[in-house]
Amino acid sequence: MMNEPASPTEAAIAVTPEHRLKDELDIVIPTIRNLDFLELWRPFFQPYHLIIVQDGDPSRTIKVPNGFDYELYNRNDINRILGPRASCISFKDSACRCFGYMVSRKKYIFTIDDDCFVAKDPTGKAINALEQHIKNLLSPSAPFFFNTLYDPFADGADFVRGYPFSLREGVPTAVSHGLWLNIPDYDAPTQLVKPLERNTRYVDAVLSIPKGTLFPMCGMNLAFDRHLIGPAMYFGLMGEGQPIGRYDDMWAGWCIKVICDHLGLGVKTGLPYIYHSKASNPFVNLRKEYKGIYWQEEIIPFFQQIVLPKDCTTVQKCYVHLAKQVKEKLARIDPYFDKLAEAMVTWIQAWDELNPSAAALSNGKKG
Repeated sequence: MMNEPASPTEAAIAVTPEHRLKDELDIVIPTIRNLDFLELWRPFFQPYHLIIVQDGDPSRTIKVPNGFDYELYNRNDINRILGPRASCISFKDSACRCFGYMVSRKKYIFTIDDDCFVAKDPTGKAINALEQHIKNLLSPSAPFFFNTLYDPFADGADFVRGYPFSLREGVPTAVSHGLWLNIPDYDAPTQLVKPLERNTRYVDAVLSIPKGTLFPMCGMNLAFDRHLIGPAMYFGLMGEGQPIGRYDDMWAGWCIKVICDHLGLGVKTGLPYIYHSKASNPFVNLRKEYKGIYWQEEIIPFFQQIVLPKDCTTVQKCYVHLAKQVKEKLARIDPYFDKLAEAMVTWIQAWDELNPSAAALSNGKKG
């Protein structure tokens, strides 16, 4: 049976959200359209602050439903706030969302796409995706030894026999990666050969991605601890003017995983699910992806083999070192990687400029 999205009424009746961390978490949404989808999420999102990053034509007015506390930034705002460093923020690509990470003043970030709706679990109950992400982030990860009951910190689970007691304390969780019902997050070739495939499987599990293992991160249902890993959550230089698109979140995922492994931080994947409603055009996607599909066969081994030096003790130091390695080892593939490496350094410079100690800056349009 297809898992249909919950209606706003169903969601409101089915769940009374706890609204944990409402003063410590921002919701970042990239968009080119009116945000009517927020009506469905109102029972879960309304108490939280939204940061909306408008892509495309900055003269277009984006409508946000009444009752939400939000800031709205468009390209003109990005250029005004970052000046020359605005070049590191992608244009006409969902990677623009990372500007929202930079200007946030909260400890946690949840980001979601505007074609993602409230899903239902197998009992028909509306899923509060944000609440599950918060649970994931506030409990430790166990990346150094695999627990066959998946997340030992989840309700009803524990460490199994044979799990080393010295590792049971776990490590702080930096990233919570959620999944999707209905439209899977497929690349263009898979979309073309499976145009009617829909994901109806709900797997009630969360697991820590093991140390040394990369994963394809999807940005449409993602949360992270901004204080722990925020400076590395750069979605790259994609979209208009670049030879590649749709690799923005995956690029960030490869970077953050290498850095989390180095710094002893955890990454979880699994619950929560959202309902992904719209399949993008596979032919358009193929034009954006085709170089990435070719390049990734060299990019992924690069990330698998990289070793960060011991003096990289902060996320910023790790990320600048990664940028240096990108320039030295990937630029031979294509000049684009020279440009990307420079943008990575620019991103860190802009991040540090907007995030000095005890900063209390506020920009953008208030809702």
